[in-house]
Amino acid sequence: MNRFLVCYVWLFASCAFAQQQPTTTNPYFTTLPGSPGASTRRIELSSDIDASWHRWKERGYHFGFDPALTPMYSTINGILSTPYMVQVRGNGSDAAEKNRKRWGYHVFEGYASDDKSRITMLVNKHIELDKPVAELYYYGTTYNHSEQAYNWFKIGSDVRQHSFLFGRDKAIFYGSLRLTNALTLGAIGNDDLETAKPDGDDERNYEKDARYVNYKELKDSPDGTIFYDKDNKIVVIKIEGKWMKVAVEPLPANVQYRF
Repeated sequence: MNRFLVCYVWLFASCAFAQQQPTTTNPYFTTLPGSPGASTRRIELSSDIDASWHRWKERGYHFGFDPALTPMYSTINGILSTPYMVQVRGNGSDAAEKNRKRWGYHVFEGYASDDKSRITMLVNKHIELDKPVAELYYYGTTYNHSEQAYNWFKIGSDVRQHSFLFGRDKAIFYGSLRLTNALTLGAIGNDDLETAKPDGDDERNYEKDARYVNYKELKDSPDGTIFYDKDNKIVVIKIEGKWMKVAVEPLPANVQYRF
């Protein structure tokens, strides 16, 4: 009886221990345990690190990765479908993050038929206005940060000359715009303008390049362009190619605001 009891306990403990250990059918497909003590399992897929992999020679594959630290791309030859969700998680260290996402930022990329142009979504590459930024853009085949490198990103529909286009420095709204709060004109003065494009990469020279974009857009602006001249404290509008002051006057005596 004691010998039977010992065998039973050993068998139970062995089964419980096995449930908590990874089960590997091959080195690249592993089932892992769920909650401690439960019989639940989950799966993990992986590929090897191989810095000599032929795809690493292509910019669209190696750019932003270290092939000596990043596993080769895994491929599913079929449509990936799930009734749940697709999620990209952060990692425990900057080094791990960098070699799992491009530079540690890119969480999605979708390539066009040329296999070079791509839709990209990235998170926390920049801090702007005191907060981290999530960014979404359509990158073209000119691999730099110039205005020409970015295609239009369209939101709303696939009908031409409808909906809303967004580029690197410009947005075009084919539809109407309705605001539920105030509209603030751009406040531009001499300190916000740069008459010549700075040399070098636009990302590294972002402050000067932004001032050059202000100058270029105002210089080439069509009739109807309006902004606030903060140096002279006037609102101006372009009509028939000339900048003209918009006439304003004080509020009527019986009009007052709480702000």
